[in-house]
Amino acid sequence: MTAQTQTHQSTLIAPGAGVAAPQGRPVPAEFVLGVATAAYQIEGARHEDGRTDSIWDTFSHTPGAVVDGDTGDVACEHYHRYAADVGLMKSLGIQSYRFSTSWGRICPDGGPVNAKGLDFYERLVDSLIDAGIAPWLTLYHWDLPQALEDRGGWTSRETVDRFVQYAGAVHDRLGDRVSTWTTLNEPFCAAFLGYTAGMHAPGRTSPADGLAAAHHLMLAHGRAVQELRARDSALELGLTLNFTVADPLDPSDPRDVDAARRVDAQMNRVFLDPIFRGAYPSDLLEDVRHLGLEDRIVDGDLDIISTPIDVLGVNYYNGEAIGHTRPASALADNLNGGRLTRSPFPAADESFRHPRGLPVTAMDWEIQPEGLTRLLVRLHEDYTGPAGVTLHVTENGAAFDDVADEDGFVEDGDRTAYVRAHIGAILDAVDAGVPVRGYFYWSLLDNFEWAWGYAKRFGIVRVDYDTQVRTPKASALDLARTIATRHLLPPVAPVPLVGTSGTDTLTEPVGDTQA
Repeated sequence: MTAQTQTHQSTLIAPGAGVAAPQGRPVPAEFVLGVATAAYQIEGARHEDGRTDSIWDTFSHTPGAVVDGDTGDVACEHYHRYAADVGLMKSLGIQSYRFSTSWGRICPDGGPVNAKGLDFYERLVDSLIDAGIAPWLTLYHWDLPQALEDRGGWTSRETVDRFVQYAGAVHDRLGDRVSTWTTLNEPFCAAFLGYTAGMHAPGRTSPADGLAAAHHLMLAHGRAVQELRARDSALELGLTLNFTVADPLDPSDPRDVDAARRVDAQMNRVFLDPIFRGAYPSDLLEDVRHLGLEDRIVDGDLDIISTPIDVLGVNYYNGEAIGHTRPASALADNLNGGRLTRSPFPAADESFRHPRGLPVTAMDWEIQPEGLTRLLVRLHEDYTGPAGVTLHVTENGAAFDDVADEDGFVEDGDRTAYVRAHIGAILDAVDAGVPVRGYFYWSLLDNFEWAWGYAKRFGIVRVDYDTQVRTPKASALDLARTIATRHLLPPVAPVPLVGTSGTDTLTEPVGDTQA
């Protein structure tokens, strides 16, 4: 530990330490337990060593775009504190670290390679390997160089070419040390929150632009997979998608069924079908026929997009009940700081989320672990299983209203219960025959939470933004215990048992969870 990290050493189980008679549910030995972050959210060092602005630098400096006017200029100073952060992960026994590279740090303005940018990631990767932590590299986590956005961004096919060049540059330096590569993280957010809803960078509010961006993002993914595969056939390649489980509010009402179908098509299947089946869903094409998507598809695009992958990353935070009418009271998770925003769905004007009475996080996201089980089973049966593609849950996590004690320690039992419940939901899917290979908690650190700035904390490690001191929370120590013992204790707080009823919960007494 460094002086910049505080821990409750008496409660931390060292990786591999002997623990008598571990209690709880066995976690398969080959099941990887890791954590995830993203470059813009933690690195800081905005203009150091040649880095130039991304669309998130521009967006976060736009009045009204981010809570309290927060920016990622400094963030968690990971650019300068990466070695201590790797040491912290090692102390927790973290098995794999999923991080993203900054396009504007490696190829400033989307142009020639900046060696100093690659030097940083080389130092990071070498530190991870020395610590026994497997690096999992994501090439794009939303930080498009602003210079490329000025030329059309993801609505332009030029951006696809530049992305492939950038991917090759990263592989030139790190390809001999990183075996698992994710091309994109959550293209739904990049395309539809950024180009259709106006909630994320670059802040456009065009349904047509969102669809064009989604197509070009997938095309960039396919071409990057082809480029990397040609360089090294042994690489494990894929992408990460964020999913919802869209249940009709009233399954007997065809209007609710159609409302849920639209959400499923425009969030889940808009990416799944082109990638795994080489075609857009017919119902989606009908829904958006007036928005010009088909005009963006060039002969051969879908063959490229459906280039075979090895792994699908699944990001899951919550499902939702969808009805065709507005709810009497809505979940308050949409952020609007005064900017013009709209629904991220290009053609679902009569699809509305309805609260189900489930517990919620500080984001007002419903907590529905059983939805993750259903999602994984569906993905395996309909998409990844027939393609021989393995699954990892690459993001899952929760923001709560953390209260730190005088030492900076957070006793976050709600987050601990959340993590246990969702790992348990994954193990339920594994028991049902779904080949899920791992779980990455979002996030290692409290960080810049996009349009929410620093107002929401997802980390299992608390960051004091004034001093940059890191303090593992109780949830971090609990995850370390799970890794060390390979046993998952049951949740200790109410969590949903049946996500569609909104009434059933599972509560385990605290006394039954002592190791």
